[in-house]
Amino acid sequence: MAGQMGQPVLILPEGAFRSTGRDAMKANISAAKFVGEVVRTTLGPKGMDKMLVDDLGDITITNDGATIVDNMKVEHPAAKMMVEIAKTQDKEAGDGTTTVVVLASSLLDQSEKLLNNGIHPTVIIRGYTMAAAQAQKILEKIARKVTLDDKEILEKIAVTAMTGKGSEAAKTELRNLCVTAVTSVAVKENGKVKVNQDDIQIVKKIGKSMAESELIEGVIIEKETLNIEMPKTIKNAKIALLDAALEVKKTETDAKISIKDPSQMQKFLEQEENALKNMVDIVKKSGAKVLFCQKGIDDVAQYYLAKDEILAVRRVKKSDMEKLSKATDAKIVSSIKDLSSDDLGSAGVIEQVKIAGDELVLVKECKNPKAVALLLRGGTEHVVDELERAVKDAVGGVVSALETGKYVVGAGALETELSLQLENYAKTVGGREQLAISAFAEALEIIPKTLAESAGLDAIDTIVSLKEKHAKGNDGIDFGVDVMNKKIANMYEQNVVEPLKIKTQAISSATEAVEMILRIDDVVASAKKSMPPMPPGGGYGGGMGGMGGMGGMGME
Repeated sequence: MAGQMGQPVLILPEGAFRSTGRDAMKANISAAKFVGEVVRTTLGPKGMDKMLVDDLGDITITNDGATIVDNMKVEHPAAKMMVEIAKTQDKEAGDGTTTVVVLASSLLDQSEKLLNNGIHPTVIIRGYTMAAAQAQKILEKIARKVTLDDKEILEKIAVTAMTGKGSEAAKTELRNLCVTAVTSVAVKENGKVKVNQDDIQIVKKIGKSMAESELIEGVIIEKETLNIEMPKTIKNAKIALLDAALEVKKTETDAKISIKDPSQMQKFLEQEENALKNMVDIVKKSGAKVLFCQKGIDDVAQYYLAKDEILAVRRVKKSDMEKLSKATDAKIVSSIKDLSSDDLGSAGVIEQVKIAGDELVLVKECKNPKAVALLLRGGTEHVVDELERAVKDAVGGVVSALETGKYVVGAGALETELSLQLENYAKTVGGREQLAISAFAEALEIIPKTLAESAGLDAIDTIVSLKEKHAKGNDGIDFGVDVMNKKIANMYEQNVVEPLKIKTQAISSATEAVEMILRIDDVVASAKKSMPPMPPGGGYGGGMGGMGGMGGMGME
């Protein structure tokens, strides 16, 4: 930009890049759509897996949407928005990460067509907002109710969440474990069910088969007992939880002890030993047979504990101490002097075991535990990693269903019904917003289309058949894509059900992300220090392919 004397005026730093108007919009849409295209093929029970290799050469094989987008390390800011909505979906609903990314990508694809036809972004945004609000109303109407007592429905939700995630062989055993774990820790507050997922501990160990995974009605402490002389198994155990060290306190200031003869030294050591013995005596007097200590335990104290046949574990994590308290009903005591029988908890069995080369202390058979543990097994590290992701999705799905108290039919049945009803709604809306609402309705069809493609069906024929069924009203509302049998079928009868929250969260998150991307018409990108000089004509050759030359903002 020339000044009055013909001198250039630098506004942006050298090497910075600016993209405006339609170019900026196209680049952002292309970048965000790319993320959707990557994860789209993972959708459904016959979805494909992705192999992700990081900088160090470590391999992750998964079809879990959240894991894929988290490990992709995208650089483009619009693509990062897609990563963020996947993380939000995982955090809020526990599952549906692939759905939200694919839906956002499809909405952007429809937006691009509208933009090319001369529809202003503001009109598209307004139409999408109206469509999303109407979709939420429709969802509330067609959702079914579920409670803590509906174990059968909850198990169906767990199986749907796990389907296609490498845990097929053991889904019968795992669904029961997941539902029992969630219902054990669930509490009712003001008529609503609340579940703190942190109360469900998940520990994975290599060895045995997936079907041999087990639910521990208590806690798994990944530590070993302190002394070889301590008992390895205790039944009907009384448990003390101590947030204080069983050690002789050192002075806070530097101090010197002057000893003139050996007898004084002996007395000093005896005094220290007596202090430790007195601490152990307090534990013994309380009636505790097991001690979990958050801090250190002196070697002398260990000896006396072993002598009194008390099983002790030291330096237990604070989070594990809290879980122990919830599982065993023991109180965490912060001073050894205050420990009494009233503070103790109980467990049916406490045992030290060695699994996959690691020493563990299992606190089992607790009565009405409000913290439980899932011990997952599998033949290889990749198997247990994928099993963990599947179980987390299943647990998240069951929690979401209970907290909202509603569920819906999956397999593309819901999206087809929404699409059909939004098409009818669009006809009642005047102006150009009608086009955006129709585009939103068409974007929803990406879910049944993708499921049909993964089953080897013709996507267009499948959508037409589904719409014919849904047009009949309540008789066809549950029809979706039966991927396993390569046909359309009543998916409620096929037990394919999902929490309502997954769908409501996916629609709101996807819509908000798309609206944000459509509002951007100017991108100013500062050059990275390692960037080469800006080539003539603008844009870097090494940017993200087909993304309008967002210089240096491609994928790593």
